[in-house]
Amino acid sequence: MEYKKLDIIVVSSKGQVVIPQAVREKLGIKPQTKLLVYGYKDAVIMKKIEVPNIEEELENIYKKVEGRIARYGELADEEIEKIIQEYRKRKSSSA
Repeated sequence: MEYKKLDIIVVSSKGQVVIPQAVREKLGIKPQTKLLVYGYKDAVIMKKIEVPNIEEELENIYKKVEGRIARYGELADEEIEKIIQEYRKRKSSSA
């Protein structure tokens, strides 16, 4: 990734920095975007990461389990575990 212009930013008294707009646009960094931050030698490295929404994933699993219960009656723990594993397998293959 190449940038034509370098920017100098200043750290605020609270330790905050502003990522230049051109960089945010190029990397798709928007409000609430998660960044992994770590120091390496004399550099600060930030990497955009995707953190799964656990609440949303649990809700999707619950809907699937409730749908099966509505159709077939109560499920055994093994059947619920199978639904969870199938969901996780589908999620990891679509990522």
